[in-house]
Amino acid sequence: MKILKAFWNRLKRPSQAALGIVLFMGFIGGLMFWGAFNTGMEATNTEEFCSGCHQPIVMEIQETIHYSNRSGVRAICSDCHVPHDWTDKIVRKVQASKELLFYFVGTIDTPEKFQARREHLAQREWARLKANDSLECRNCHQFEYMDFSEQGARSARQHSTALANGDKTCVDCHKGIAHKLPDMQGVQGW
Repeated sequence: MKILKAFWNRLKRPSQAALGIVLFMGFIGGLMFWGAFNTGMEATNTEEFCSGCHQPIVMEIQETIHYSNRSGVRAICSDCHVPHDWTDKIVRKVQASKELLFYFVGTIDTPEKFQARREHLAQREWARLKANDSLECRNCHQFEYMDFSEQGARSARQHSTALANGDKTCVDCHKGIAHKLPDMQGVQGW
């Protein structure tokens, strides 16, 4: 009976080595999960990933200044559609997972179906950008650093007014800057 009690007491109190091994394995497992998670996050931020479902849209940007310009700075899909801050990025990725679902269930899996829903998708993206004060635009473009003297008269007037009033955001005036606008006939305000 003493042997059983001693054995039971030993099982009730794990050794320090066992506890250290469990903690070490948990730490390594956490690192592996974090690395795989971040690798997946970055893999879904590539132009190749986006063009898997949005090929016609990705092709459109090649005709804009965001793709080819005098400075050689090129924006890709995630620069304009995914926030750079980690917490905002996670929220956006969760929201975008719905788009993957719609693609896989066949709602927007062909160019024709995508075009039929393009206005709805654009309106939703514009509302998102309006709600976050065009956060993704402001990762590169900031009023505080604009040289209004280098802009055209109309642009300088609009930008300085928007800066002073704070009531407008980039997407209010720059819809269609990187993509062709959907058919907006019958849409209020156009």
